[in-house]
Amino acid sequence: MENVYVIGVGMTPFGRLLDLSIKQMASAAVNAALKDAGVEKKRLQAAFFGNCVQGHMEGQHMIRGPVALRHMGIGGIPVTSVENACASGSTALNLAYNFVKSGEGDFALAVGAEKMYSQDRERMFSAFDSGWDIGEVEAAKARLLKLGQGVEVPPGSTSSKPYSVFMDIYAAAAREHMKRYGTTQRQIAAVASKNHKHSQYNPLSQYRNPYSIEEILAAPPIVYPLTAPMCSPVSDGAAAAIVCSESALRRLGLSRSRAVRIAASVVRTGADREVHDVENACTAIAARLAYEKAGVGPSDVSVAEVHDATAMGEIVQTENLGLCAFGEGGALAERGDTSLGGRIPVNPSGGLESKGHPIGATGLAQIYELVLQLRGEAEGRQVEDAAVGIAENGGGLIGVEEAVACVTVLSR
Repeated sequence: MENVYVIGVGMTPFGRLLDLSIKQMASAAVNAALKDAGVEKKRLQAAFFGNCVQGHMEGQHMIRGPVALRHMGIGGIPVTSVENACASGSTALNLAYNFVKSGEGDFALAVGAEKMYSQDRERMFSAFDSGWDIGEVEAAKARLLKLGQGVEVPPGSTSSKPYSVFMDIYAAAAREHMKRYGTTQRQIAAVASKNHKHSQYNPLSQYRNPYSIEEILAAPPIVYPLTAPMCSPVSDGAAAAIVCSESALRRLGLSRSRAVRIAASVVRTGADREVHDVENACTAIAARLAYEKAGVGPSDVSVAEVHDATAMGEIVQTENLGLCAFGEGGALAERGDTSLGGRIPVNPSGGLESKGHPIGATGLAQIYELVLQLRGEAEGRQVEDAAVGIAENGGGLIGVEEAVACVTVLSR
């Protein structure tokens, strides 16, 4: 089986895009990716469309991919609608990669689009409610909130404004990490501060204002230890990637210098495990498989994009990816190792906290950033001599971990 490349990427700005529809955002991202690749849409032989909440928000529960792509003249080919919670975009890429890798075709499209922002705040926040097993919500909530016991919650550190129940879960998991490893709120704030500083150099980010660690700590609380700038916003947006076989790349004379190889694409689902069994976290397992397939290790990684729905998520995922030992993710960020110019820059895009988190598009936005980095085209936030990039994208929650984990390794 031959090598598979990303030859084109496209992305819309992320944010509150009230005047744009799902169709318009998807069309903008796909057309940008086609232009970037230098190919026409008639070359596409399959498409995979990631989306999570259009059914909830708009009532389009079925055929979301065919509807959105037909709007821009893409039809007559296999179009698969992909829903895998926040990992939908990276799952779409995995399917496009495997379509080409298997020899079914030479060109495939992966696109993710999400319209989440609404003036109806109750509908907006309830979009996340099925991100876990709805048959055992109360049992899962009770089990997961216990993780945070043993760490004192300061008075006034919980928001009186509405927010997703998952923020309570994320906060409880953060307190468990604090209790077990000695991670501090300041270290979590260091992650958020770093990502907001990175985002000022990303013209497509939802937020582009830098914050100091002190400003992060003094910001309005969500649930201890999380403050508002530590958490990803509700976002609209789309991102896309064109995947191509090596033989087609040669046959059409497309630029090899801008093609980025997909060295590994791994999708794993979670399994029943104890919270302390971190070595067998689904992302840690997916990362080990991805490194093995790619023929590289954590020390070879130049740049990473990880799923930081909260700043605590970045700490956990840098550990799962082997970029540091378990329990050392907070110190890694506090030392500046994950900042631009540091040992292993993480989320130069600004991450979900700053770039935004339109959940069906998030995984492909990570790929967009890594492709720019590996090409040397990430102006203002370029990682020097970037040669290997890794993306981690998680979706949903079952047990004590993500329901789905996707890890992608890209190489120059």
